[in-house]
Amino acid sequence: MVSTITRTYFPNGTNGKLECEGKFICKTIELPWKKNDTKVSCIPEGKYFIKKRYSKKFQWHLEVLDVKNRSLILFHPANNALQELNGCIAPVTKLSGPGLGLMSRKAFAKLKNLVYKALDNKESVELIIQS
Repeated sequence: MVSTITRTYFPNGTNGKLECEGKFICKTIELPWKKNDTKVSCIPEGKYFIKKRYSKKFQWHLEVLDVKNRSLILFHPANNALQELNGCIAPVTKLSGPGLGLMSRKAFAKLKNLVYKALDNKESVELIIQS
């Protein structure tokens, strides 16, 4: 399965549109682009793979693999990139400003179900991030 985030960059955050196999899934919010600096920047554009991950904090969620000079880049619920993200990607139902969104848990559940189904069927899940 191939999923794509098409980004728009702003000084206070990065907004995106996430599609799987060309079908719209949700919007996304991320930190602004700050040269891939840890905890203050979104990750570079490129191709990545996604896997399942579990933690006490986020329960079952998604991890973006092999991000250059970064680790633990996750998909998890958040509605304010600057306050709640350290480089991760938050699915949101609706954008409300640069790096701001609404109803993240609902969008995250939709994305997680789709990705887990593909992974459970032994499919790889590729993520392409572009502008």
